[in-house]
Amino acid sequence: MNVLLIDDEPPARAVLRTLLAAYPEVGVAGEAGTIPAARELLAAGGYDAVFLDIQLRGGTGFDLVPLVRPGAALIFVTAHDEHALRAFEVNALDYLLKPIKPERLAATLARCAPGRTAAREDAGPTPGRLRAGDTVYVRTDGGARFLELAAITAIRSCENYSELDLVTGERILVRQTLRAWEDTLPAPPFARAHRQALINLARLQRIEDDGGDAPLLHLEGLRSPLRVSRREWTELKARLPRESGAAFRLPV
Repeated sequence: MNVLLIDDEPPARAVLRTLLAAYPEVGVAGEAGTIPAARELLAAGGYDAVFLDIQLRGGTGFDLVPLVRPGAALIFVTAHDEHALRAFEVNALDYLLKPIKPERLAATLARCAPGRTAAREDAGPTPGRLRAGDTVYVRTDGGARFLELAAITAIRSCENYSELDLVTGERILVRQTLRAWEDTLPAPPFARAHRQALINLARLQRIEDDGGDAPLLHLEGLRSPLRVSRREWTELKARLPRESGAAFRLPV
């Protein structure tokens, strides 16, 4: 995979180049520190991904977005997070904050792998499997926001939308299907509770056997317990931490 580094600070490019050196499958095809030089690099082609700083002398990284070739992954790199929402509005694959953490770069490169990045003009970014510590960008009818996966207690299907229950007790409707969540969420801690819901096992507080076909799950931030389906209960039990059997007195 060939990448371009566009940043007006040579030390910042050097740091990123050093981090990328840990990946023999990634080659730096070119670097630019000015808007004119970046335009030439982007027009020349021969790259699969672009690491693009937002604050550039004489302009911004957003000015260069139309010049990025279709199909190339676009990753914004910046020391500030106030432009994050706009970055995803222009279909950036990822948004890295300086100083870049090696584990975050690793996750970004995994999402750039062949076959996992859709053409930008068609469908925008197609992320790979998320990690438990990741933050996700979600769209709501009222705008957009970032959420830590750890803050999500449960996700329920709502036709082409999904309803998120957060540990704070807040409930939000987002423009993403339950199937799309299931395809990207880390498992564990997320698991299917029944056909219409996913839960975060890290937020499980109590399992109640009330004599029904399957137990009730009490989760942090959830307004009322959620009943797991009999079909899903066997697999869900297997995903619980080993010590949970004693802690929760699991029903059979």
